[in-house]
Amino acid sequence: MTELSNNEKPKILILATLSGGYAGADSVGQLHQSYPANCYILPVMCPCMFPEDFYMRAFERGIDGIIVMYSGTDSPFKGGPERTAQLINSTYELMKERGIDTRRLRLAAICTVCTKPFVKEVNQMDDLLAEIGSVRNELALPA
Repeated sequence: MTELSNNEKPKILILATLSGGYAGADSVGQLHQSYPANCYILPVMCPCMFPEDFYMRAFERGIDGIIVMYSGTDSPFKGGPERTAQLINSTYELMKERGIDTRRLRLAAICTVCTKPFVKEVNQMDDLLAEIGSVRNELALPA
């Protein structure tokens, strides 16, 4: 894989549940902690609302990594965590079929006060993407 150039930052999409990841991101901001600026946070009710093709289209449109941050078993939606895990596992299969590194998609349980885990997840994804390069390399998409 070709590494990203110094002036090209990988794009990270964070699907953050209101009851977990989004509240965690808010806590990070309140504490004036920093994380890479190449993150796009999308607040969601429950990530099980997003089918497998959502993730595939995001990669096709140039999103290099996706972190699904949800409240895990503390989810207020019955069956949400289980369905989310099923969707992510199905998406991994589609990613393998297309030749996309499955490390580009990560599921993380983040609570409302999980500031260190939030920052750690984002930094790990940023570091991974700097190492493996753009998703465009795997999909043969134009730059």
